[in-house]
Amino acid sequence: MSRFWSQVVRDLTPYVPGEQPKIANLIKLNTNENPFPPSPRVLAAIRMELGDDAARLRLYPDPNADLLKMAVAKRHAVTPQQVFLGNGSDEVLAHIFMALLKHDAPILFPDITYSFYPVYCGLYGVEYRTAPLSEDFSINPADYCGPANGGIIFPNPNAPTGRLLGLAAIEKILQANPDSVVVVDEAYVDFGGETAIGLVNRYDNLLVVHTLSKSRSLAGLRVGFAIGHPALIEALERVKNSFNSYPLDRLAIVGAVAAMEDEGYFEQCCRAVIATRDTLTSELQGLGFDVLPSAANFIFACHPQRDAAELAKALRERSIIVRHFKLPRIDQFLRITVGTDAECQALTQALAGILA
Repeated sequence: MSRFWSQVVRDLTPYVPGEQPKIANLIKLNTNENPFPPSPRVLAAIRMELGDDAARLRLYPDPNADLLKMAVAKRHAVTPQQVFLGNGSDEVLAHIFMALLKHDAPILFPDITYSFYPVYCGLYGVEYRTAPLSEDFSINPADYCGPANGGIIFPNPNAPTGRLLGLAAIEKILQANPDSVVVVDEAYVDFGGETAIGLVNRYDNLLVVHTLSKSRSLAGLRVGFAIGHPALIEALERVKNSFNSYPLDRLAIVGAVAAMEDEGYFEQCCRAVIATRDTLTSELQGLGFDVLPSAANFIFACHPQRDAAELAKALRERSIIVRHFKLPRIDQFLRITVGTDAECQALTQALAGILA
């Protein structure tokens, strides 16, 4: 701590990202990255943008990234005026908290959820309340249909549980909160859920957030977007242009466009991840683990006879890392990213040895 710190900085509890260790021959199943590379079209588009001498890099990118807005709008059957782009979905979410969730009343989100939400509340001075997940770690829509609030936000599927909320339940929440923005954070929806984007033209208080880091394998390019009513998008644009007018670089824009346009490759990768997830779930259950139903590219599992922290430590000693959260109610769970078939097989073999 320094005497030069502002009071805001002194009061912050920053988000702790998943570990990115530099260890040889590591099986990395802790940060929900896609096990497959991005579409081959992405690299081709980046090479074309660079050209022979990369002279274009001396020029600023399009501040509105119109090519990408049009690609996203086409993919999701909306207009470009309904699309907002950012440097990863975390930046999109940060602008949402400032532009749409900072009101007099507290906002509402689950007690077990993406841990960046309370960080943003601390950064921007947003009051919040949490609604406890049910005993089975599902979101109860009724918890979001009663008290007045300054906005609602939740991931779907939820993180780190992986549990999915159906569209009928989301509509129930929207209808009960016509004067509040409802933000559905769909970072993982492509691995088994149905997107709420189809509802944005019926509910002007709905904002849906996506990332290209997971299902499009572009975590290294940092591209995210939100889709909603043009009035919500205008609020985000006002904040963005008061913060950073050029959030996406030239290579990220063309790479993201190429990824959005290669629908066949996208669907192929999602199917492969889902198949591996189902196999991994079955094998872990065979080892005695309790595994929550997941619609994401990770699973949330606990073993009734073994401590989660000790299991994570034992896996690390075998060069396999998973995510362990030292938080109430979930401190005996491990969040395990769905890797390749070979990586998941190595994980289950290691766990079998540890349990034996």
